[in-house]
Amino acid sequence: MGKNKFHEGAGPSQRQLRVGETIRRALSEVLARGDVHDPELNAMSITVGEVRTSPDLKIATAYVLPLGGKGQDDVLKLLSRNKGELRRMTAKKLTLKFAPDLRFRLDETFDQMDDTRRMLSEDRVRRDADAAGEGDG
Repeated sequence: MGKNKFHEGAGPSQRQLRVGETIRRALSEVLARGDVHDPELNAMSITVGEVRTSPDLKIATAYVLPLGGKGQDDVLKLLSRNKGELRRMTAKKLTLKFAPDLRFRLDETFDQMDDTRRMLSEDRVRRDADAAGEGDG
């Protein structure tokens, strides 16, 4: 057996999930309080949907979305521009030996949920779903 007991397709470890959620909460708090010295960033309401960490916990990718979905291009630029300060502020709230390098991506799960809702509201799909449910009684 090799050095890494998990194969490529394995999901994140409990530790990765725990650290990711801790970083998500800390980052959300920093952004909500407007602690960063950037008025443009502080003017935005940003949701941090999820944070995924690399197996070695050195990289944390935050999946973010501005409130209402407007300004998606701007939000990534602003977060990247303030990455160092966000990393320092987030690290103060963590109990890790090293603060992970922060990366930011748009959280597209909200778009996917909207697409699913739209699809489920179509008459044809609703009829099919109702017809499928009739045999369950």
